[in-house]
Amino acid sequence: MESLFEHQAKTDMHAPLAERMRPQNLCDVVGQNHLLGEGKLLRQLIEQDHLTSLIFWGPPGTGKTTLAQVIAHSTESRFVFFSAVLQGVKDVREIVRQARDERAFHGRRTVLFVDEIHRFNKSQQDAFLPYVEKGDILLIGATTENPSFEVNSALLSRSRVLVLEPLTEPDIGTLIDRAMQHPSGLGSRRLSLRQEARDFLCRQAHGDARVALNTLELAAATAREEIGLELVQGALQKKAIPYDKGGDEHYNVISAFIKSIRGSDPDAALYWLARMVEAGEDPMFIARRLVILASEDIGNADPRGLQIAVACQQAVHLIGMPEGRIPLAQATVYLATAPKSNAAYAGIKAAQAEVKASGALPVPLHLRNAPTKLMQDIGYGTDYQYAHDFPEGVVNQPHLPDSIQRKQFYKPTSSGFEKNIRERMAWWESVKKSANTPESE
Repeated sequence: MESLFEHQAKTDMHAPLAERMRPQNLCDVVGQNHLLGEGKLLRQLIEQDHLTSLIFWGPPGTGKTTLAQVIAHSTESRFVFFSAVLQGVKDVREIVRQARDERAFHGRRTVLFVDEIHRFNKSQQDAFLPYVEKGDILLIGATTENPSFEVNSALLSRSRVLVLEPLTEPDIGTLIDRAMQHPSGLGSRRLSLRQEARDFLCRQAHGDARVALNTLELAAATAREEIGLELVQGALQKKAIPYDKGGDEHYNVISAFIKSIRGSDPDAALYWLARMVEAGEDPMFIARRLVILASEDIGNADPRGLQIAVACQQAVHLIGMPEGRIPLAQATVYLATAPKSNAAYAGIKAAQAEVKASGALPVPLHLRNAPTKLMQDIGYGTDYQYAHDFPEGVVNQPHLPDSIQRKQFYKPTSSGFEKNIRERMAWWESVKKSANTPESE
């Protein structure tokens, strides 16, 4: 098992540029000012050497491993690097044995840095729990996945989750400039970087320092005196869209897509649709979400919305991709520009809330089925009025339990087809009031 110092010592000029340029001191870290600015939590924990178990959560290339190395160089703790990809639970026992010896003989804590902790399942993560509770180790985990879903809840409750944000374009620019000048970087090559190439790389890195630095290194490999835009474009090729179909970005993008349609913004909806299509999202997942949205957000304001969404789902299933993007786009635009109503969705939620609050209220006797004489004798079905026997098919009789007779769950809007429903409901109420029935008399 190697300490993080030993791990770092192996870094040489043959290592990737991003690895060679990792900061070793807190003052050299770029970005994450919400954690490392003056007076911020992580800076205080490092400077005062009062570490607690931490989970670093953030996209690739935002500095999770870098912060671990900074902690290693800035505290009195023994630091151990542990890869969830390369090592297993059986290695934990040896780490703990060494940690206990270190505390007993040298009075030093051991900080265990677990890279990609989400690669362990919940039961494997349990292996760390007793040693964290006893104080044998301080755990620092790094993950690109939402720890709420990917990290054991017991481990989470004993750790502080720190969210790392994508680096800004100025942050990326600072790292590029440093790499161009530093002897451990490209400084010995004495290359120049054209401004348009630098700007392009800052934008296309999408906040990922590793992408920026390794692309710069590849462009520099074939440069003579100057790194121009064409060299950077060639080195970058087409960067994959940041999107993990099983992770947090998956939910962020589909959320933006649905909310853009709900907000009647077809341009934004098409953009988020394109993001998902380009990233390789399952088209049937998108189609299913459109079907849900057609009922939840459009409903009876335009009942054709549900028909189009279902037809879209069937079309995508029939023809597949890439042509399936066309009916997806058609349905997206229709639903985004359709009138909106969530009255049916709100109605079922209100009705469910009532059921939870009032319980299983008894069904009125006149609405109960009476297939036997005994049921008839005790009043089942008595005075039930068959709606088709009355003019316009409307009858003035209660259909809700007695204690909630005045409850209204469905409240149609005045948009689209639902305006007709509102008008019909008003007409229906007037007919009931004027109906010549025993109840109305």
